[in-house]
Amino acid sequence: MNGVLNETTDKIHKYESGQSDFQTTCGATSHVAHEHLRLVPVEQAVSDGDVIRCGRCFTDGDSY
Repeated sequence: MNGVLNETTDKIHKYESGQSDFQTTCGATSHVAHEHLRLVPVEQAVSDGDVIRCGRCFTDGDSY
């Protein structure tokens, strides 16, 4: 599953597939400049370091 990484906050959000321009489940990235956002695999981003999962997009039981 791909997610949208906000590189300013190091927070990953669920990507709304089929949508354009980094749209996320929670909508939190709608005001962020595109140069600060990347589409990345969620599992890789979370396991690679200090990335935080968005609490509105993910619940504790989510398995990416």
